[in-house]
Amino acid sequence: MRTTYRVLAWILALEVVVQAAAIAWAVFGLTAWIEGGGVLDAAAIQSDVQFDGVVGFMVHGMNGQIIVPAVALILLVVSFFAKLPRGVAFAASLFGLVVVQVLLGMFAHAVPALGMLHGAVALAILVVAVMSARLTATPTTTSQAPAAMV
Repeated sequence: MRTTYRVLAWILALEVVVQAAAIAWAVFGLTAWIEGGGVLDAAAIQSDVQFDGVVGFMVHGMNGQIIVPAVALILLVVSFFAKLPRGVAFAASLFGLVVVQVLLGMFAHAVPALGMLHGAVALAILVVAVMSARLTATPTTTSQAPAAMV
């Protein structure tokens, strides 16, 4: 279970990278499209506007609302069986951060300034996920006393 915990924590860290890459692809593609003469307004959004990078918005949204929370929840469940010191606390913190992240992503459409927190919480998820993965490198303590040297 320790290996499963470690793999899930690294996957969660990798997911933050995927999220950053997807949204960067989408925004840069949108910017290039606008600079090329495209007009972004409500009518364009409703007409399924196409540009290089539009898939990045879909990847970011679906990955962030489905895959990342699922991995965080599975990590939390696994943490109870992995028997790592502070493993449950780290997994619970990650799950809480992911819940906050999803809510920030949803509410930032109405309050764009929340986007700054959305980016900052993403970095917190990355850091805590890496710290969680590294918990498995710590050897577990034993209750036996060291053997006496003769």
